[in-house]
Amino acid sequence: MAGQGNAAPVIIKRKKVVVGGGHHGGAWKVAYADFVTAMMAFFMLMWLLNATTEKQRKGIADYFNPTIPVNRISGGGDGAFGGDSIFSEQTLAQSGTGASSKKPTEQNAARGDAAKDTAAAQEKLQAELTARGGESMTMQQALRHVVTKVTDEGLVIELFDLPEAPLFVGLTAEPAPVTRNIAAMVASVLDLTANKVAINGHVSAMPITLIDNPVWDLSSARADALRVLLVDKGLASDRPQRVSGYADQVAVTPDPTAARNNRIEIILLRSDR
Repeated sequence: MAGQGNAAPVIIKRKKVVVGGGHHGGAWKVAYADFVTAMMAFFMLMWLLNATTEKQRKGIADYFNPTIPVNRISGGGDGAFGGDSIFSEQTLAQSGTGASSKKPTEQNAARGDAAKDTAAAQEKLQAELTARGGESMTMQQALRHVVTKVTDEGLVIELFDLPEAPLFVGLTAEPAPVTRNIAAMVASVLDLTANKVAINGHVSAMPITLIDNPVWDLSSARADALRVLLVDKGLASDRPQRVSGYADQVAVTPDPTAARNNRIEIILLRSDR
């Protein structure tokens, strides 16, 4: 009995095993994932606000607007019509040249189809000019002088001087051989449409101030010389509607005396203007 009284007491420990993260389970993980996702979306939104223009932000907002599938007023486009639509039943909000067969106005009735036709003609001409560059090395050299752009007036085919290859001989209105090649190509391309044509002449500023500055007469003479050349190459004589000289007043480079400012603009006028 004495031996049993000196025996150490037996202590039994029972461990409680918690399954599933206690009474919360794994719900906190879902909540944390939602929080991280929300923060990613927030930072992405901040980045977009900082990296886009006002017009682009408006276009993005319109895209996600559930009530307007495509907003024709602020679509944010930067193509040929700046987000405008070219179809007659869709108002051209930016240029104000929309038309509607259902509710025509006195000013805009039946003008939508003309805008559509002009847009198609512009795309066709741009594609044709690009295709001509692959015909020969001469065409490739000539097309180095040519760029196209779209303005409110219509498609502009711009011919410009290169430092080693001017379009005209010296300070005259005598076309250089490369200009004659370009005129033949442009005349054949313009023959694909019936739109009227305007021709604008521009020259670079003189490096010194002259009492009798020839830039006005020279720009006008070069524009008219190109008109004559285009007609000689096959352009209908009634197509040119306007021939203008702008002297050195509209420079396209920071340096107004740069050769790049010597240029001729051939404008395929929009038929709805």
